[in-house]
Amino acid sequence: MNKVTLKYELDLDFILIAITSSLKDYRLCHFINKFAGLNLAKTDDHEVWVSPVGRAFFSRYAGFSEITDTEYYLLANKGAEGGFLIPEMRHSDYFLLVKNFIDDEDLEALQENIACIAEVVVATEISPQKLKSKENLIF
Repeated sequence: MNKVTLKYELDLDFILIAITSSLKDYRLCHFINKFAGLNLAKTDDHEVWVSPVGRAFFSRYAGFSEITDTEYYLLANKGAEGGFLIPEMRHSDYFLLVKNFIDDEDLEALQENIACIAEVVVATEISPQKLKSKENLIF
């Protein structure tokens, strides 16, 4: 009997910014909207299977820019019931996921605007391809 092997690649066509901050998610969202000019709003939580916790829910905010046709998502790294969305990035509290095109100048300006928030320790771009649990960022 012949054996068939299924290979697949995840579509990681997005930019990921890791944010370390002591702010609650709704406060961080407010300041990002204020300083970066985004229009993020609370949406349904992002559901992921995380061991050993099981089903975990992570706070999610979404925004869309009609001018640039870009989608923005702010995701909490720590779930309400425990567990981490990206366990290898435990030091990061949030992730800003940017889908569709954004040029280097806009990305740099976005990072600088987020870094201007007093309670944000660091906001830096990371490569999603290098993450072990990158499948948790697909929705």
